[in-house]
Amino acid sequence: MQAKTSWARRRLLEPIRERLAQFPAVALLGPRQVGKTSLARELADQCPSVYLDLEAPADRARLTDPALYLSACGV
Repeated sequence: MQAKTSWARRRLLEPIRERLAQFPAVALLGPRQVGKTSLARELADQCPSVYLDLEAPADRARLTDPALYLSACGV
């Protein structure tokens, strides 16, 4: 199963990188436990980025003023 998971992840990385080149933000949506967080963290390790978990109250609070928060992050 690991080989199939790795293949699927590699297949998803390029389209997401393309979207990140076009747009300042990309959301990864999907059912629970399909690898969204792992994929986001892998991408974050490869390029400058800001990772926010919108289920975390602290991260949601950071977005009370998204322009202020993101400008402070250099985004």
